[in-house]
Amino acid sequence: MSKIAITGKGGVGKTTLAALLAYIYTQRGQKVLAIDADPAANLWTALGVPADRAQSIVPIAEMEDLIYERTGAKPGQIGGMFKMNPRVDDIPERFGITHRGIRLLVMGTLKSGGTGCLCPENALLRSLVTHVLLRRDEVLIMDMEAGIEHLGRGTARAVDAFVIVVEPGRRSLQTARAIRSLAADIGIRRVFVVGNKIRNADDRAFIAENLADFPIAGFLSHSPQAIEADRTGTAVYDLDPELVREAEIIADALQTESPEESA
Repeated sequence: MSKIAITGKGGVGKTTLAALLAYIYTQRGQKVLAIDADPAANLWTALGVPADRAQSIVPIAEMEDLIYERTGAKPGQIGGMFKMNPRVDDIPERFGITHRGIRLLVMGTLKSGGTGCLCPENALLRSLVTHVLLRRDEVLIMDMEAGIEHLGRGTARAVDAFVIVVEPGRRSLQTARAIRSLAADIGIRRVFVVGNKIRNADDRAFIAENLADFPIAGFLSHSPQAIEADRTGTAVYDLDPELVREAEIIADALQTESPEESA
């Protein structure tokens, strides 16, 4: 089963891609766990989860009682004694919600600080990421911020496809190179690019020429329907059949392509 991590500069449309892939794999009869690991936490909107139902979602990092129960320490505690490998195997079923066959789990924000904050909420989140990557037999779609904060050396090689979403702009392409460098540092090698918000052949060529050393899994067109879906809280999967077709090509590429390992 594919384990896919999606990242990119803010605003490039990685959440749209995450939602499209989640629906595509579900429609293909596969079990899908979608994890929102972006501080913005809006994957539920792209999936079309009703707002009244989404209000019940509490990010795992903010569940103080759960963190204390599993780690033996209160959230925010720096240093001190707490479990570094707490039990997490029941968390997706207990605290995720299921919408149209997709199980959604919202992670919350990892505390930063040097090589990582030694605090109980981080221990719980990192253990949870390790569990869903290494020990669950289902398709995993992880919507991440522009970095690799939730991944570590112990889980890096479990990622089948690390996807960097870009738009036709210099800053987006620079971010892609910085993210690939960070990914290489922890051993991630299957790094792909997806071009989004493509308006014409020039946009496609701009990305292909400037990221010629990246394997490109596909392109998503600029979509007024995607904007409308975001405005109305509707799943973009339901509004733009052409975008779905393009995402299906990307889904196929992520399962079949084998990019050469980069240094």
